[in-house]
Amino acid sequence: MVARAKDVLARPFSMDYLNLVFQGVIVGLITGGIVSCFRWIIDHTLQLLFWWYPYLESHLGYVLVYALFLVAISWLLGKLLKYDLTNLVGSGVPQVEAILLGQNSYAPWQILWRKFVGGLLAICPGLFLGREGPCIQMGACVGQGLAADVFKTSKKDQQTLLLAGVAAGLAAAFSAPLAGVLFMVEEITTTFKPRVCLTALAAALSADLMTLVLLGQQPSLAMYIKPFEGAPNYVFLLILGIIIGILAYAYQYVLLEQLYVYSKLNFLPQRYHSLIPLLLTIPLGLWNAKLLGGSHDFISYVTDMSLTPTDPRALLKLLVLFFIVRFVFSMVSYGASVPVGIFMPILALGAVIGCFAGLLGVSAGWLEHSQVLGLILISMAAYFGAIEKAPFTAIVLLTEMAGSLASVFPLVFVTFIAYTVDTLLGGRPIYTALREEMHFK
Repeated sequence: MVARAKDVLARPFSMDYLNLVFQGVIVGLITGGIVSCFRWIIDHTLQLLFWWYPYLESHLGYVLVYALFLVAISWLLGKLLKYDLTNLVGSGVPQVEAILLGQNSYAPWQILWRKFVGGLLAICPGLFLGREGPCIQMGACVGQGLAADVFKTSKKDQQTLLLAGVAAGLAAAFSAPLAGVLFMVEEITTTFKPRVCLTALAAALSADLMTLVLLGQQPSLAMYIKPFEGAPNYVFLLILGIIIGILAYAYQYVLLEQLYVYSKLNFLPQRYHSLIPLLLTIPLGLWNAKLLGGSHDFISYVTDMSLTPTDPRALLKLLVLFFIVRFVFSMVSYGASVPVGIFMPILALGAVIGCFAGLLGVSAGWLEHSQVLGLILISMAAYFGAIEKAPFTAIVLLTEMAGSLASVFPLVFVTFIAYTVDTLLGGRPIYTALREEMHFK
């Protein structure tokens, strides 16, 4: 007997998790609205800093007043963190992972508003920290809270909607829905289940829709890159990938040491550690306000530098200084028990590496100047992919953020090399390592 189509295909509308997908859309819409507000406030505050520090430089009498203002911010942060220091500090991703492993729990609505306010208090003054960690945890809180209190779902579906919130949070933070779902798979679940992934995709798409409506159509990091003209120098790209892998391991190692370093500051309670990096923003801002923040603006600043004709030696020295300052202050900022993330600081460092390598390659005759922007994008993906141990997320995220499909093979090639080198050196997924360092019960 020959089977017919109706004997093989499922019955129409028999999908057993259609209601869950609809709930994922609701999670995404609410997450997208919250994250859009979060992004808008941060972006406009950082623009204010670019005006404020030049003004402060010409009115140094206000430095003490501003320092007292930052002390007040640190005090407010400490009051917020006192509620649940463990679940409010850092990006929030290790805490979400711990919930899914049954090692952690918290009241999602209480964490949600505190993460929103605390993230703004830490990022807006210019700490070298990213918005995406809080966005991911806020999305998870929305998913978990709606599932338990509104949809009244089963425990299994509560976890699914929490994961949908993770994807929605990252999608809204970067206007990158595919990267949001891939991050959830690579970093959080490490498995592909259609029920979970389709719900997460529905949440990510609806969250991105909200950002498009509220913030506009432009990619969050628009870099209109031309494809490499002719074959790129793969020996140069191989060396670059190896160096990025080594630098990625260095980032992981130093970041994981920060908890130990700050534990030695017995004179200052942990929830007030933010006072140190907040006060350090003043000399940094007076030197160059463009350095402050996570930051999309700094990446744009670096890419503009790569296009400006100037003395290449002076520019290369400046880029080395930028890398050192950004690296060190990113560590000081993240280690200070603040509720913010590391995505953007990693991408900013990757941009500096790519700009330095590109201009060096042009000076040596190994690259065309038109390839420098492409190398910046490649380095950002490789550095992020190696540190986060999420190469697929890195490749898709940078493609979505930049709005460019140029130079895909070199992008994948360098990311793979950097990931492999970091792994050989002993690197691990940074959020897994941070979760283990936090010692959840």
